[in-house]
Amino acid sequence: MVSQRTAVFVVFAINGAGVGSWAPRVPALTEQVGAVPGSLGLALLGSSVGMILSASAAGRVIERFGARVVVAVSTIMVAIVMPLLGSAGSVPWLAVALFGFGMSVGMMDVAMNIAAVSVERRLGLPIMPSFHAGYSFGALAGSLAAGLAAGTHLSPTRHLLIAGIVMALVVLAVMRAVPNTAPHPTAERAPAPKVTPLRRPVLWLLAVVALCSAVAEGASADWSALLMVTRHAMSQGAAALAFSGFALAMALARLGGGWAQRRFGPTRTLASGSAVAAAGLLAAALVPSAAVAYVGFVLAGAGLAAAFPIALSLAGAAGKRADDSGGERELAFVTTIAYSGFLIGPPVIGAIAQLTTLSASFVVVGFIGALIAPAAIAAARSRDKEHSLV
Repeated sequence: MVSQRTAVFVVFAINGAGVGSWAPRVPALTEQVGAVPGSLGLALLGSSVGMILSASAAGRVIERFGARVVVAVSTIMVAIVMPLLGSAGSVPWLAVALFGFGMSVGMMDVAMNIAAVSVERRLGLPIMPSFHAGYSFGALAGSLAAGLAAGTHLSPTRHLLIAGIVMALVVLAVMRAVPNTAPHPTAERAPAPKVTPLRRPVLWLLAVVALCSAVAEGASADWSALLMVTRHAMSQGAAALAFSGFALAMALARLGGGWAQRRFGPTRTLASGSAVAAAGLLAAALVPSAAVAYVGFVLAGAGLAAAFPIALSLAGAAGKRADDSGGERELAFVTTIAYSGFLIGPPVIGAIAQLTTLSASFVVVGFIGALIAPAAIAAARSRDKEHSLV
């Protein structure tokens, strides 16, 4: 019998594999739909918009049906949308497919994080970073499979159809072990907090932590290779290793994130990680050495590793009810704001690079990463203040 912890880890890995499967096929899809960079950029916004909209509604949906049902349904929706994404024949169709993909992945994302919070509460351990490590390793596996598919000239339609079927089958195989967060029909549920998420400063501050992490992670994913080419004169193949180092460091650091959180506490873990990430990003931007830049992106991946999962874990804890349920709306609120970082981050960084240099834009990203520390400290103080008023 699969344990709840293992089942949720698998769900995170499948979510990451879904994202990692389609992104490397963008060049093939661009050629397939005849897109130019401008129209492709607009189409790619469809995914971010879909994720934001679904995340904003996910809390109420999960409260009503439970995390297990929402994970199952959203995974099946991802499996259905992926081959439609691969078969897109025009830019508008690609945008629509990406919107549906973003909606499905966004709903699955919030539901799996709620399930992870449930496992944390049951075990009494801060293990959210280890679940997000599953996402990172899943994304890595999905991208490697996509590279193999591209190398063997497998069409995006067939590749994404196979990937979607595999994802659905794996998730359905472990679905019975995923925590069912919906209350039993005959059970009395503790009343929800009277203060909405919009009026709770601690949630806004946790959202800042997640938002800054999302912007820094998105910038590293989208612009690190170009920085290595333009700033350090690396070849495109060698430049791609910068993000590979970033992603691998993040995945490995997340495996130890739970230990760091137990040993030092969430606030110290967030603050120290913020300092490491900022130092790495600033070094990559300012030091005229390719070797230093590679090390900088590794440090950035390790430093940012715990920020997003800890912010979501604390958001779920902020909504905990007396009967050990709750947290759906609070986590969805923080996730929605964080997703906006993936939406606004890349174009803002690009605009700064256009007006100045790409190195200067990464200096800005470094300072954004540094903001995680004061936001985490302020969130801890706000949380203590809330508890003192209860």
